[in-house]
Amino acid sequence: MPPHRRVTISDVARAAGVSVPTVSKVMNGRYGVAPATIERVRAVIDRLGYESSLVARTLRSRETGVIGILVADFEPFSTELLKGAARAVRTSRYELVAYSAGGWIEQQGWERRYLNRLAGTLIDGAILVTPTVVDSGTEIPVVAVDPHAGHPDMPTVLSDNLTGAIRAVEHLMQLGHRRIGYLAGRPDLESAALREQGYRQALTTAGIPVDEDLIRDGNYEAETSARAAKELLGSTDPPTAVFAANDLSAIQTITVADSLGLRVPEDLSVIGFDNIPESALARPPLTTIDQAIQSMGFHAVRMLLDLLGGAELEPLHLRLPTTLVVRGSCAPAPPGRGRLAESQSHSG
Repeated sequence: MPPHRRVTISDVARAAGVSVPTVSKVMNGRYGVAPATIERVRAVIDRLGYESSLVARTLRSRETGVIGILVADFEPFSTELLKGAARAVRTSRYELVAYSAGGWIEQQGWERRYLNRLAGTLIDGAILVTPTVVDSGTEIPVVAVDPHAGHPDMPTVLSDNLTGAIRAVEHLMQLGHRRIGYLAGRPDLESAALREQGYRQALTTAGIPVDEDLIRDGNYEAETSARAAKELLGSTDPPTAVFAANDLSAIQTITVADSLGLRVPEDLSVIGFDNIPESALARPPLTTIDQAIQSMGFHAVRMLLDLLGGAELEPLHLRLPTTLVVRGSCAPAPPGRGRLAESQSHSG
């Protein structure tokens, strides 16, 4: 047969010297086929590399044996999450397929459109990563990772964003920083809302007024964060430290600081959130909040597998702990600013 033509069930039957119904019985484990014939048909299937069509399998069994992961784009966060998801699915009978919206996250409800395309014909259940909706609008089981701001009825997995953000700001304050900038995340996501809440709460608890001029929108995106960092660091009274809502924004801040002649961490301390692999490779290596992204993907798939097996989830919303990872991007506030400047202002 031509080298690029798809192998069909008829090809297998012909090569094994049996009928098409016999091949079908072997593939579906049905009775009525002699052991020697089963062995011969399976050997031919392996040799030819035959795999029945996913659509055909679905029509026969009403199941696809496939879990879908829908992401807005393939960026560091979703890539790490996929690693954990793949680890979770290895011991199951399911396969994993990743489906990207190509970065069109500004189109509200993109998940529903893709779920309608895939549900019941290509996938049995889905993981939605940073979705823009709080309900899936589909009958298949769905688990959301880092969901839209709100209180979705669907099961969710997210990190302890509030505590992580508080810890990030506290770390900077312990180094003497008082003028701390913030690059906010995607405003429609619960993670972004909680990280900003943590930023504000940490400052307020320490008795430091929140300066709205030190807050910029990074949107979890590289280009937006670069522009925001340039505005923040180029102002007449720039911060001595910046807490960015994700590592991507923090790394962009370091790049912008370097272009402005600012040394990190001597002139400016920078801390991120995520602990993507790129954070350890930044120059200097980025201090960040680790939210165990791979674990989020792992637990999301395990929850989905439980749902597919008919189990009741407890808890419905899983919140994973976060930890501070100290590297080289943070240092004590520069002399004349931070703690010293704060004490002088009070003494005056």
